[in-house]
Amino acid sequence: MNRSRVADLGLLLVAMMWGSTFLIVQHAVRVLPPLAFNGIRFLGAGLLLAIITTLFYRREWKELRVGILVHASLLGVFLFLGYAFQTVGLLYTTTSNAGFITGLSVILVPFLALFLLRHPISSYTWLSALLAAIGLYLLAFAGSAFALNRGDFLVFLCAIAFALHVAYTAMYAPKYPALLLATLQMTVVGLLSLGSSLLFEDIGPIHQLSDKLLQPEVLWALFISIGPTSALAFWIQTVCQKFTSPSRVAIIFATEPVFAAITGVLFGGEVLGIVAMIGCLCIFTGMIMAELKSSPSTLQSI
Repeated sequence: MNRSRVADLGLLLVAMMWGSTFLIVQHAVRVLPPLAFNGIRFLGAGLLLAIITTLFYRREWKELRVGILVHASLLGVFLFLGYAFQTVGLLYTTTSNAGFITGLSVILVPFLALFLLRHPISSYTWLSALLAAIGLYLLAFAGSAFALNRGDFLVFLCAIAFALHVAYTAMYAPKYPALLLATLQMTVVGLLSLGSSLLFEDIGPIHQLSDKLLQPEVLWALFISIGPTSALAFWIQTVCQKFTSPSRVAIIFATEPVFAAITGVLFGGEVLGIVAMIGCLCIFTGMIMAELKSSPSTLQSI
């Protein structure tokens, strides 16, 4: 199996982790404000990766230079903006609108890859991205109408930020040690989230915050989010983007809401209708098409 295929499987695992833990995080942010949750989540992830780097990959610290600090900070800013715009946008729009518009990054990434990396956009890439976008629409709205509101613009900014994160990760991942790059950007996201929480969220007195943090659903969500879905997930993404194109990353990440929907059906008592199932099928078809029609010249054998 070649490196590109292994990378895509790794990214699919990341999408599955993010989608399948959506319910867990959703319950937690009803108790702890979202920006505060993200601050603790990403600072914890940065600390965890820093410990792993120090214990097992100490040589990577020798690569700490101004260049990686600047580029990791830029990635961290994009990631922070994506989560922040999505969180604020959800105050003014529906989860269906937010899910669909966020998923539109699958269309934005090929444009950014063409502009930033000069990656050509093949007809198969466009068809795969279009199928994924149609699938996202069907999954989000299941036949109901799409109505714009003022929160949708903020969520569209979120989609742009996430698309920029994927595109710029493709630029910087080959240049730097993956673990160090992931460690630094997690720390930046955590600091920006925590600072924004102190400015814009009412987290209450310290004793109330402690009580919230000790609630089982918050502790469990932080445990899952700090380890598997932040530290591990973004480490995997940084490594995998060395061996696959940003357009394929976006198409694979479009499966995240599919895994979220499956989790909702299995554990949240939700019902997945025929239209939503067709949407899931479109997304998976787009992903498989991107895999089968990937250019052999871009693949490297392990």
